[in-house]
Amino acid sequence: MTFSYSSSSPEVVLCPPARRREALLQLAAAHDPKLQAALSAAVKAMYNQPDTQWDGLWVTLEAGQLTAAIWVQPLPMNMAQLWLPKQLPSEQGVHTSALLRAANAWVEAHNIRLCHLELSSQAPVSEALLREHGMQRLACLEHLIGSSRYRLSMNEVLPLSLQPFGELSLKEQVSLLAAVGQDSLDSRPLRDVLSVEELLDGFYQQAPQAPQHWYAVGYRDAVVGVLLLAPRPALGRWELMLMGLTTDWRGKGLGRALLNKALTLAQQAGVQEVMLAVDDVNVPAKRLYQQAGFIRYAQQRLFAWKGSDERRDLPN
Repeated sequence: MTFSYSSSSPEVVLCPPARRREALLQLAAAHDPKLQAALSAAVKAMYNQPDTQWDGLWVTLEAGQLTAAIWVQPLPMNMAQLWLPKQLPSEQGVHTSALLRAANAWVEAHNIRLCHLELSSQAPVSEALLREHGMQRLACLEHLIGSSRYRLSMNEVLPLSLQPFGELSLKEQVSLLAAVGQDSLDSRPLRDVLSVEELLDGFYQQAPQAPQHWYAVGYRDAVVGVLLLAPRPALGRWELMLMGLTTDWRGKGLGRALLNKALTLAQQAGVQEVMLAVDDVNVPAKRLYQQAGFIRYAQQRLFAWKGSDERRDLPN
């Protein structure tokens, strides 16, 4: 299958299996080290998949030479992640535009509900070009890092209890995340697209081995929040995937106590640094993390093509 949009556009074709490695190396060269590692993990997960599962990988060819590539990586629940091409100055965006059109057409043809990408400051493609090809900005995430040795000062001791998240039924897990997400300032447009069940499934996909560090948070015989931590051995750090309280328990100092609890767990595991991502608009959360000594080391903007607004529940 090929795409051709005008006489001046490069030929865009489904990547031949024999040139898949070459195309993926092109993609890896387009990204910063963090995204290169994520791309490598995504490719490894596809090693044993048949060729038909790679029909979201597209390339441009000129005189038989592979000049650029783009990949729509399939994800569970009919979603996908987009990996951008390398844009060279001499191309003036022609190859990139042709590949984005092909990827968008593929996403629409396969009725993908949400195809997202993370755009860093080092990304080879501009935000304006993505908007030109129909992508919407969902969030701007600030990536922070802090020391596990730091503790926030507390006016009083607020004893929190931690119950393994896995001890909750799926219905209880979903209900707790829904309560924590109510009126949350984090990634509101994304929450409008995905159900709580899908967000939870996304957490499991990000860190299949992490649930042993996931907790329901208790205080005064009530379940008041959630704490999801994930070891990142390759980085020598832990990630704070989610920390939140239900609406009735916000503004009472429990957020400070919960962050201290998270840092204590990381330090007890011998981890020196904890990293996290927070929505740029979530000023109260950013202020709390800054008070705990966290500093920003990267910023990423989340973009997406959004398909059907219908949500699908996870099977019982």
